[in-house]
Amino acid sequence: MWQVGKVIDRTDWSERLFSLKIAVDVGPYLAGQFIKLAMQLQDKRVARAYSIINPPGSNYIEVLAVAVPDGQLSPALHLLQPGDAVDVSVPASGFLTLNELPRGELQGRHLWMLATGTAVGPFLAILDTAEPWQRFEKIVLVYGARQADELAYCAKLQTMAHERSQFCFLPAITREIRPGMLHCRIPDGLTSGVIEQQAGIAISATDSQVMLCGNPGMIRDSITVLTDKGLRKNLRRAPGQITTEKYW
Repeated sequence: MWQVGKVIDRTDWSERLFSLKIAVDVGPYLAGQFIKLAMQLQDKRVARAYSIINPPGSNYIEVLAVAVPDGQLSPALHLLQPGDAVDVSVPASGFLTLNELPRGELQGRHLWMLATGTAVGPFLAILDTAEPWQRFEKIVLVYGARQADELAYCAKLQTMAHERSQFCFLPAITREIRPGMLHCRIPDGLTSGVIEQQAGIAISATDSQVMLCGNPGMIRDSITVLTDKGLRKNLRRAPGQITTEKYW
């Protein structure tokens, strides 16, 4: 089912990276879920999935996107301005949510969030709810990108880390060196141990839940490292410690 949404605000993080706030009623949803945006382009509807960045309870949704030069939809979305219309699928869906994680003894004490690029979106929504702070002793977000200007919402996350001792934010970039940021791919940082060192805690099957969202290469390589540490995929029929969502 589709509803017509109206763009009410936009933020440009870099030349191609942008966020849109869209006034639309998508009904109840869980932090971490996604919708689809669609536009009529050259006599056909083109639709793509985008995570909802803001937590439930708002009268709008916010999405983070990057304009891919040869993309079918993202260049058109990049042109949208406040007042423009865009189609939004309802209801939201997706399983990268906290209610998919085990509870009780199987939950562990620490929540790790590993994201690349725009796939940080689900974690932004989750962090803006009360649940992760109530369930976990420590939360670590590792946010990977090529360059620092591709780290959307970085200032917000840095402020959150400053205000909440429970939260550790580790930005990781690969094509430049910046003070206070890791210089590595996420899987490499897991392999070397620098991510755990900077977080001040170790990843283990006993203490950790790890949620991964991003490009398939990051997810594949990170799962290899996590599996070597004794973690296993989280399934409803067989609870584990690794929950994933690929972004393409």
